[in-house]
Amino acid sequence: MENKSYQNPAELLVKEYLLADSFISYTSIICGICGCKMVYDLTKLFSRVYFKSYPSLSKVQRTEWSNRSISTFHAIFITAMSLYFVFWSNLYSDNQYASLVTFRSSALSTFSLGVSVGYFLADLGMIIWFYPSLGGMEYVLHHLLSLTAVAYSMLTGEGQLYTFMVLISETTTPGINLRWYLDTVGMKRTRAYLINGVVIFVAWLVARILLFMYLFYHVYLHYDQVKQIHGYGLVLVFVVPSVLSVMNLIWFAKIIRGLRKTIAKRH
Repeated sequence: MENKSYQNPAELLVKEYLLADSFISYTSIICGICGCKMVYDLTKLFSRVYFKSYPSLSKVQRTEWSNRSISTFHAIFITAMSLYFVFWSNLYSDNQYASLVTFRSSALSTFSLGVSVGYFLADLGMIIWFYPSLGGMEYVLHHLLSLTAVAYSMLTGEGQLYTFMVLISETTTPGINLRWYLDTVGMKRTRAYLINGVVIFVAWLVARILLFMYLFYHVYLHYDQVKQIHGYGLVLVFVVPSVLSVMNLIWFAKIIRGLRKTIAKRH
């Protein structure tokens, strides 16, 4: 009985407040930020024990080492959720609901976007604090655009389908981070480094080039629904993916050049 008396208030707190529709956005953001902090600290502890080269890294390198583990965990989480909502969930199916696809949302979709907002806030804060060690102005621009679009979609429930389509591009993040780790520990001339480059090339082509083309095609097919999004959201639907597409093409050209150099050196 005593356990139940403690359990019931706890369940009430979670259901009525932390996961209530009016609080779920803020709860998820806090979860995202706290999750980043937890991963950052655990990475430091884990790396000191299991990676012999970690203590010899500079302070900036150790910071980036832990920072990249945060982005890797976020990428795995948001990619899984985005793939689920875009390709497997019925939430955004054309034939499942009568409501406009551009205005559909759920508690889980909102929570997932909130976790992503928490990550972008935490990572942007680190990029600015250690600027330019963790990334230049292009990273600041990328995070600001992503943060604005994801936060708007989370708070209003508008255009969440297209937000998840864009977030699938995080698929490439673990491979890019692994490439940095391999380079940092002196494995740049290994077969693993070459395979990693090929995987990044394929993942980037699919998730950041072809998928964005599909996004714009989907917008075209559903333009009668898209145009009913409020003005600011409509700008985000067109501007953010367009700017990110240009940045993706620029980075893709760099990936191709880097892969060519790696292959040429091995021959």
